[in-house]
Amino acid sequence: MNKILITGRLAADPEVRYTQSGKAVASFTLAVAEGYGENKNTSWIPIVAWEKLAETCGNNLTKGQRILIEGRLQIRSYEANDGQKRRVAEVIAQNMEFLENKKDGDGGRPNNDGHNPFGGQVIPEEEIPF
Repeated sequence: MNKILITGRLAADPEVRYTQSGKAVASFTLAVAEGYGENKNTSWIPIVAWEKLAETCGNNLTKGQRILIEGRLQIRSYEANDGQKRRVAEVIAQNMEFLENKKDGDGGRPNNDGHNPFGGQVIPEEEIPF
C-alpha cells in the first residue's frame, strides 16, 4: 500500500499549469516541521495535484496556509537539460483538507468579532478541563 498523510504549511502559492490535453496540474511545496526546540527540523515536501483538485488548490491556497494532504509517494526519473539523469520524489495529492480559515489563518479560532468559522460554541482555553 502506498499512502501518505502529511500536514504542513505552504512554502509559496501553488503554481497551476495545463497540459497540452487541457488537464490542470498544480505544484507546491509543504513545509513540515519535525521535533521541538533545538531539535526542530523542517522538511520541504513537493506536492503535485491533478485536474479538479489542482484547480481547487490554485484557487484557494496561499503561502503560509496550513493544510493536510492525503496521497501517494511517487519517485520518477527524468533527463535534465544538461543531459544528467535525475530522480525526484514527490507526493501525488488525492485529497486535501483545509486546517485553517484562509482569511484569518488562525486554525479556525474565532475572528476578531468572536465568530467561529466552523460553527459551534467557542470555549476559552483556560476553561478547557485538560
